Amino acid sequence: MSNIRSKWMLVFLPLVLFIDTYATDTSRVLTKDAFISIIKTYHPVVKQAKLQVDRANANVLSARGGFDPFLSANLDRKTFDGKLYYSYFKPEIIVPTWYGIEFKAGAEEIIGTRVSSESTLGQTTYLGVKAPVTGLLFDKRRAALRQAQALSELSEAERKLVVNNLLFDALSTYWNWVKEYQVYQVISNLIATNEQRLRFVRIEYEQGARPGFDTVETNAQLQTLYSMQNAAWNGFMNAGLEMSNFLWLDNNQPASWSIAVTPDSIEVAKGFDNIALPLIDTVLSAIDNHPKLQAIGFKLDALEIEQRLKAQSLLPKLSLSANMLSKGYKLPGEIGMPMLENNHKVGVEFNMPLFQRDARGAFKASKLKIQETKLEQSLVALQQENKVRSYFNELTAGQQQTRYFAQALDNYRRLYDAERFKFELGESSLFMINSREMKMLETAQKVIELKTKWHKNYAGLLWAAGLLF
Repeated sequence: MSNIRSKWMLVFLPLVLFIDTYATDTSRVLTKDAFISIIKTYHPVVKQAKLQVDRANANVLSARGGFDPFLSANLDRKTFDGKLYYSYFKPEIIVPTWYGIEFKAGAEEIIGTRVSSESTLGQTTYLGVKAPVTGLLFDKRRAALRQAQALSELSEAERKLVVNNLLFDALSTYWNWVKEYQVYQVISNLIATNEQRLRFVRIEYEQGARPGFDTVETNAQLQTLYSMQNAAWNGFMNAGLEMSNFLWLDNNQPASWSIAVTPDSIEVAKGFDNIALPLIDTVLSAIDNHPKLQAIGFKLDALEIEQRLKAQSLLPKLSLSANMLSKGYKLPGEIGMPMLENNHKVGVEFNMPLFQRDARGAFKASKLKIQETKLEQSLVALQQENKVRSYFNELTAGQQQTRYFAQALDNYRRLYDAERFKFELGESSLFMINSREMKMLETAQKVIELKTKWHKNYAGLLWAAGLLF
């Protein structure tokens, strides 16, 4: 019998030492808040979302450039066979304004023997204005800026949506990791008790107080727990590897995963008595600010700007221009040069397609886009509301269900402790103890599963309301 016991010890001792090595190395604890903070700071998806916002802001800056004053100068000169045919020199500055009116000032110097007949020889200065009469209310430059601003807000909403979705996936993985670790800990603690029981049974067997098959039954129970522990440890390691996909360093390198990292089990171990669920109406009211709905809202803003521009294209195009002229490099209106007597240049420009089919088709298409987006907005709002209600129902039911199983676990633990006491007095059997033990273990695993599922659902509630970012 001693040889048999030695063989069993040779089989199980390395496994026990292997598990104990990692079970006791808990020098690094990863809390939920620290996990979220790492993701928000270093995860490449978060950084990419931020870059998209920066790019949208750059587009806004570019659109503002449509209202920048600009300076130009043009020189066109020809000489041939010693003769100056013509020389045109025209520096000019144009200042656009928000309402589409452009102010300009410049000078001309035209000399030569072959200049165009409508040109004014010599030096001329001018001060003018150009106003699109039918474009005073809206035009392409204002539309481009307004759309760029709407798209910038859209990119910020999309950034929040990306982070909201990413954190939900990360928290689901985190709580699965916590569950696997908790199960491993429960089984490991039970193994310690069974190892102690095996030593007790062997001593009594050697003293003749127990039959030999009691040691076999105790050993069989212990082997079963070793197998369960090995599976639990493998589940814990795999869950950790899955969770490590969300862990990155500040140099855009993935963090090296270590099985020495363990979760903070305090939060999942405590009950729900101190956790107050938010009121359902409060959560539902937050849906209006959900990033997904905000993104659709800003998309609608951009589409409405486009529709307004398409409506503007239905109008005939009429623009007026007027320039005050001055001989030489004098300002228009100086002494000796009356402002509006033989020293001005005016123009009128008008055009309108006769059938307006292009403009009418574009305007109708923009209206349909808006209708389509509004339908999407209504559908998403309903979906998010139902998701919030579903998660809230899961949370309230999960709290009660967890309390029931926690009470059942407490009762099974009492029955198990009583059975152990009876066994030590010789009034019970290993069969009864093993039955009580496995039922207690099964219920403990269920409690862990329900608690971590509750935390997942709580993260789901915040995700559905758009509050995780």
